[in-house]
Amino acid sequence: MNEHDSERLAGLMVGQGMVRAETDLEADVVILNTCTIRENADLKLYSALGQLKALKESRPGMQIAVGGCMAQKDRGEILKRAGWVDVVFGTHNLAAAPSLLARARLEGPVVEVLDAPDPEANRDMAPALYAVRELPFAAWMTIQTGCDNTCSYCIVPSVRGEEISRPFDDLLQEAAMLAASGVSEITVLGQNVNSYGRDITKRGPLFAQLLRALGEVEGIERIRFTSPHPKDLRPETIAAMAETATGCPQLHLPLQSGSNRVLRSMRRGYSVERYLERLAAARAAIGDLAVTTDLIVGFPGESDADFDETLAAVATAEFDSAYTFIFSPRSGTRAASMQDDFVADDVITERFERLKEVLDRSALKKHEARVGRREEVLVEGTSRRNAAMLSGRTRQGKLIHFAQIDEALRPGALAMVDVVHGAPYHLLGEFASIVRAPRHKIRIALRST
Repeated sequence: MNEHDSERLAGLMVGQGMVRAETDLEADVVILNTCTIRENADLKLYSALGQLKALKESRPGMQIAVGGCMAQKDRGEILKRAGWVDVVFGTHNLAAAPSLLARARLEGPVVEVLDAPDPEANRDMAPALYAVRELPFAAWMTIQTGCDNTCSYCIVPSVRGEEISRPFDDLLQEAAMLAASGVSEITVLGQNVNSYGRDITKRGPLFAQLLRALGEVEGIERIRFTSPHPKDLRPETIAAMAETATGCPQLHLPLQSGSNRVLRSMRRGYSVERYLERLAAARAAIGDLAVTTDLIVGFPGESDADFDETLAAVATAEFDSAYTFIFSPRSGTRAASMQDDFVADDVITERFERLKEVLDRSALKKHEARVGRREEVLVEGTSRRNAAMLSGRTRQGKLIHFAQIDEALRPGALAMVDVVHGAPYHLLGEFASIVRAPRHKIRIALRST
């Protein structure tokens, strides 16, 4: 979500006639779009601001803005700790960033953080079409903002607000515009995508209908989404995934803990048994489904027995991969007040390593099982570790590296690749054939002199 917000902020700046600076040293404007999910985000922000202070002192005309979740939460605290910041804006008024920067040039530092979304102020912010994307052939598309859940560890509802769904027809129009610009893959975004539309219709969530409708948009070849909530993964959503040809067989389903006692303390709204039932239903309906998850280690009160139950659940689920997090108390959440039950750091470290072993074993098994298969791969570009190799994603979202042996294999192309090796975090392959050349237009940035 924050990555897409950053893309949209960059789009607003370009709309003001700016161009991307390659380094801080040449930037006239630096925007730090912040997260606040974990404590290290706070540390990173103030470290970055400290480094920018000296740079701004040498370039008085430079502007620094801080936006996003931490700005929403801390508001005036940022200017108290970093008085050289020009603009602070929250999650509900991203679209105002250009005007706030203009105000700051005339008035001095500006703090403007809305307590609730302003639909009119953010209307121009909605379309992903105008975002400056890292991959011109793949786009994020936000379908809802905010969250109505009350997970005891999560600060998101406080900084993002209640769930607000974007109009159904607007999303289809945006998808068609993205396709016309050459985008072939869309990733649908929301804090709880399953509940999309629950606030705009009395008929219940519209997510399954949205998936099917997006599947009819000409030019869109792959549809992904993140993240669903296990308690809201409905049969109609599973059916839509299975029956929509452009829907990718990939499901990110956050488990968080394999202990029912801990899940209750987290206020997650499901049991391990219910989670595994819904996971089994999804796998039964969707062929070759890849499943990823989120897991928190060291939640307050997590006992050795609780953690052993998590290891057992993870082993049973056989995830393709997982994002694992050490519990980070966030001020304002229920879990932050459970200080008497905080787990010792050395215990968390040991548990984290044990969990990684189980996850890596499962991921390696999944990837080795793909050796010998021919996969459809969307080429993303040159491998970061080997300039002679290309990297891309399979329909399951798996990262695969293969040799560059055809000039037509440019970013955005679709290719068939034979899997020759499986590792825990990636696949290796050999190029077989090109399905199609890139569809997107190449934009060249022009600088005035």
